[in-house]
Amino acid sequence: MREIQFREALREALSEEMRRDPNVFLMGEEVAEYNGAYKVSQGMLDEFGPQRVIDTPIAELGFAGIGVGAAMNGLRPVVEFMTFNFSLVAIDQIINSAAKMFSMSGGQYSVPIVFRGPTGNAGQLAAQHSQNFENWFANCPGLKVVVPSNPYDAKGLLKSSIRDEDPVIFMESEVMYGDKGAVPENEYLIPIGVADVKKEGNDVTLVTFGKITKVALAAAQELAKDGISAEVIDLRTVRPIDYQAIINSVKKTNRLVVVEEAWPLASISSEIAYHVQRYAFDYLDAPVARVTNKDVPLPYAPTLIEVVLPNVKRTIEAVNSVMYR
Repeated sequence: MREIQFREALREALSEEMRRDPNVFLMGEEVAEYNGAYKVSQGMLDEFGPQRVIDTPIAELGFAGIGVGAAMNGLRPVVEFMTFNFSLVAIDQIINSAAKMFSMSGGQYSVPIVFRGPTGNAGQLAAQHSQNFENWFANCPGLKVVVPSNPYDAKGLLKSSIRDEDPVIFMESEVMYGDKGAVPENEYLIPIGVADVKKEGNDVTLVTFGKITKVALAAAQELAKDGISAEVIDLRTVRPIDYQAIINSVKKTNRLVVVEEAWPLASISSEIAYHVQRYAFDYLDAPVARVTNKDVPLPYAPTLIEVVLPNVKRTIEAVNSVMYR
């Protein structure tokens, strides 16, 4: 099977869906003439033209609102934010219009729109450009939140997101766009809301999503050298969450560590910890442990970034704590 980059997988998904359905179009900052800030949309302007690959001003609230209106009128916009840090400017349209319109209209209007772009830390981008809002958007009923970790999942999940009748938040990572992975040439879809067991194990469950999946897998590899068999679950979507996959794993391993790039308060890991203690308490041999960002704005200095973010060392320490080692 061929290997392609994460950005190429996203481009294939977008292009295939735009060829399949003339109502699908892409809009956002630098998506057309510049071929995308991260070259996801490279060559798409030449194929689909300026009416379907549309450069916008740096005005997220405005073009998010245009996208919502277009979706309400039968189109299927894909709105790219250069970074989800900028989505805060558009959050009124996302939360108060896109997410609520189906309910407020009594089902008369659906909003089949995808908001996509990079999330989280990407090096020395400091406090205002390194934030994670997966849990913010996942808190809102009416939205679906997808966070793929590899090219294969990215393509299958983006195609499903574009076809979905609900608004979808599709969160990527700047540091993953160059990642390569096996992606079939034939069409495939990955259903939203179904987690994937990236590695099977018996001693402890590691639950994660997005680029931090690589941290969890690297930690599992190191733990194996010490005789600890870790199961790694990639959620792939954080609204809806595949709770059953987590519960099934905890019933087998009896221990849980959740690894997440986000601040600890009211995070996805908080929700998972609650759900597991509520529905699998009798199977736990240790309290649920979490590995998250430190509760501070992300610094600029590389040495401080390393301290703040989840990493392999902190994940192994958390596993050792639930193993009472």
